[in-house]
Amino acid sequence: MESTYTMDQIRRYWTQQADQHKSSFKASWSDHRAIDLEIHAIAQYIEDGDKVIDIGCANGYSTVQYAVQKKAHFTGIDFIPDMITEAQTRKDELAGKLRGRIDFEIGDILALNRCREEYDKAVVTRVIINLNNWENQNKALQNCAALVKSGGLLLLSEATRQGWQKLNKLRRDWGMPDIPVPKFNCYLDEDQVIAALDPVMRLVELKNFSSTYYVGTRVIKPLLSAALGNKVDPADPDMEWNRWFSQLPSWGDYGTQKLFVFEKVRQN
Repeated sequence: MESTYTMDQIRRYWTQQADQHKSSFKASWSDHRAIDLEIHAIAQYIEDGDKVIDIGCANGYSTVQYAVQKKAHFTGIDFIPDMITEAQTRKDELAGKLRGRIDFEIGDILALNRCREEYDKAVVTRVIINLNNWENQNKALQNCAALVKSGGLLLLSEATRQGWQKLNKLRRDWGMPDIPVPKFNCYLDEDQVIAALDPVMRLVELKNFSSTYYVGTRVIKPLLSAALGNKVDPADPDMEWNRWFSQLPSWGDYGTQKLFVFEKVRQN
């Protein structure tokens, strides 16, 4: 599976997103309920005092939320200059609420010019899927792994083919069409990612944090809307239905978005 977009097209797309949505969550994803679930899942692994790099931080929406919760040093990087400009704005707007320190910089996941084993935690959120083929994705994974200290964690939140296929299989059971992969994305094969990082990184957990939410909002909600014949927008995250499902425990493996928790193998 490869993206139908070139890297230049992907870069232009995200520049447009930054220009259109500024410091809003919509610059990286329109579903803020899913983003909040993602932030909650990742934040559990970040501790006070950590040195954390958020690779592909977009406009800093999530990075700032981590710094509100944790007294750690965060560095957010993104290859879209306009995203970093908006991230600085968001940081300044919420400066009084920050427990942690944040630095934002322009940087490319395919060319990370940083010291090896420098960070306690590396956060990578919906970035690898925005690289257009496995060659680039694998290079990015290796670059990220190299930045993590021995015993540190790589927190990789990405859309997987397995989650996407399971969700669409559930939808097909009820006569609904498949949800397509966005043209600017290349979803990851879970086994391929795990194998690519072995033996440098050991998989601690593959967390299906979004499964219940996806079933509720991508399967049950559109089914009810069609059955009732109303004009409810199934994609609207501001509905109480979405808020309710975002508060439920996650069951099953139907979430397209999953969190890989990798630990850097300690060298003898």
